[in-house]
Amino acid sequence: MMVLLRHLTGDVLRRLRQRQGRTLREVSADARVSLGYLSEVERGQKEASSELLSSICGALGVPLSQVLRDVADQLALAELQEAALLSGSVPADSVPSPEHLGIDPVPDRVPDVVDMVGV
Repeated sequence: MMVLLRHLTGDVLRRLRQRQGRTLREVSADARVSLGYLSEVERGQKEASSELLSSICGALGVPLSQVLRDVADQLALAELQEAALLSGSVPADSVPSPEHLGIDPVPDRVPDVVDMVGV
């Protein structure tokens, strides 16, 4: 099973939008992206360009770097799960989920720059 970045990116963007209680229509208008295209990005059917991702993140009020970090975290977890399954060292039903490992797929709060640099 290959994990595609466009699926993970779409999942992260959808969760962020839903946590804000916003509709596809609202975000697409703010991002100046067609409703249909944004829907396809969220469903992992379209690969979003960096310009498009930046526009969507701006509409959501979330830094692009945070979205990319969340996608990278999800990708790392998927790789670990796949490696465990392929090695046969772990039964399929005991591969941990993100929540089981204490990983929130999309944090409620984006850390401030001050938080990140420890000032």
